[in-house]
Amino acid sequence: MKKVLLVPTLVVGFIVSLNSCKSDVNSPGYEYMPDMYRSPSFETYGVNEMYPDSMASRLPVKGTIPRGFKPYGYENNNDGYEKAGIELKNPLTYSKETLAEGKAIYDKFCSQCHGKEGQGDGPVATNPAWPGPPPPYNGRLVDLPEGKIFHSITYGKGLMGSHSAQISYEDRWKLTFYVQKLQGKDLEKIHSGIAETASEEVDNEKDNKETASL
Repeated sequence: MKKVLLVPTLVVGFIVSLNSCKSDVNSPGYEYMPDMYRSPSFETYGVNEMYPDSMASRLPVKGTIPRGFKPYGYENNNDGYEKAGIELKNPLTYSKETLAEGKAIYDKFCSQCHGKEGQGDGPVATNPAWPGPPPPYNGRLVDLPEGKIFHSITYGKGLMGSHSAQISYEDRWKLTFYVQKLQGKDLEKIHSGIAETASEEVDNEKDNKETASL
């Protein structure tokens, strides 16, 4: 019995000694059936022969949405634009911090065309090869409602393309705050007024309930 076990023991010992003598200290040595736990990886836009089109990058499953995605229920047409202007309101709570974040987004994505102060004098828009600068926010666009601002950022408007892929849903609303600031809107007054109105409605409702209980 000892002789029977001696041969495989010597073989295993020999393999282990070969592995331990490797010059590359980072080498894992000889692996038993590595394909069982070390799966092949594919480059995003590389080739994968498993699929008929040989593309490693696949489209999402139909009907699925990415984590954190918020559907936008307004169509990319004039009716959707007008409807968004009437119905759509900023769901974020206004604060100086939120406005500062909106400014950072504006400086990164918008100032190249719209200019630092929203006057349509950015380096791209003032290039002679450019068809024409966008109107200033405190000029023709001064009365543009928040819903239309958000809609335009989402789908694009005129020469401006869609920014929905570059700017998240929440950040588009932060950017909307800052565009309103460039329009000349007193956001602190507007939103404090909304807060006061909401507080008054709560107080009135409370008073009505107390009166009804008398």
